[in-house]
Amino acid sequence: MSYDNKVRKVVPYTAGEQPKDRTVIKLNTNECPYPPAPGVVSALNAIAADPSVLRLYPDMDATPLVQALSACYHVDPEQIFVGVGSDDVLSMSFLTFFTGGGRLLFPDITYSFYDVWADLYRIPYTAVPLREDFTINPDNYIPSSSAFAAKGEELAGIIFPNPNAPTGAELDLSAIESIVAANPDCVVIVDEAYIDFGGQSALSLIDRYDNLLIVQTFSKSRAMAGMRIGFAMGSRKLIRYLKDVKFSFNSYTMNLPSILVGTAAAEDVAYWKDITSRIVKTREWFEKELQELGYQFPVSKTNFVFAKSPRLSGDVLFKKLRERKIIVRHWDKPRIADYLRITIGTDEQMKAVVDALREIETEA
Repeated sequence: MSYDNKVRKVVPYTAGEQPKDRTVIKLNTNECPYPPAPGVVSALNAIAADPSVLRLYPDMDATPLVQALSACYHVDPEQIFVGVGSDDVLSMSFLTFFTGGGRLLFPDITYSFYDVWADLYRIPYTAVPLREDFTINPDNYIPSSSAFAAKGEELAGIIFPNPNAPTGAELDLSAIESIVAANPDCVVIVDEAYIDFGGQSALSLIDRYDNLLIVQTFSKSRAMAGMRIGFAMGSRKLIRYLKDVKFSFNSYTMNLPSILVGTAAAEDVAYWKDITSRIVKTREWFEKELQELGYQFPVSKTNFVFAKSPRLSGDVLFKKLRERKIIVRHWDKPRIADYLRITIGTDEQMKAVVDALREIETEA
């Protein structure tokens, strides 16, 4: 006999490559090109000076981090939930809000972990097509609209990134509000992993709509992908539900170093604003260079550009960049196979990318 038929089988998420060669220009996983805030180093040094603090369990509620986030975003601490990266927060949210029956909706071109979690938790879902320009059509998520993808079907919930990934396109706040307001009987999650690079957050809506959850991360704009810190903001009721599930799963999901360095990063608002503005400035320069080369791309509100060559397939361009030790992200999927997602690095890195693209296009 075999136990195979009793095992929960899923196709796992495929993360971006982490090359061992440190000499490559690594622009494939949307990491920040700058170091974290100076206070992060101080927090790590404090732990190194007194490592005995690691013998104790961490604060279950991550109180210092939650208080720092509360001050930063002007949100009550009871409206904040923290986890091990936004992936942990999102997965916990799927388990909490989307497993009670009905169909989940999210875009067909989006963060590719959504369908993995849906399969893992056995949540029926519909991948709703984006428009031809890769923007979200809000009518597809409003029950009264003839375009509604699950018309006549109960909804488990709705989730979408804003700005979207991997496209970089942003949905305006009024459209987000129309989706949230039209679906009071289910939770709407707006995944704002990239909101700090020029987008408008939907955070202002959480006190008006108790079914809205905003999820953000320290991995991009706070330069801390290696520490795995994510958080959600929403109504007290939603956060209470999330905590109940979290504490039924694992009371100590965040480790002490993450809590301490996350607190230091959240407190240094000036540094956070400085590095995000530098990345935006570099992105805008890079987009102008791409336009001169004839590349097509949606207007980005993120720390990456989703671009298409006028002459070469995405696969060919991906390989030619790799030959020059530049690694970007490519998906061999319908509608986006000719596009590359290029993370915004330092000015020097992006100039090297432009030089490489010019050379490649000249050879084509």
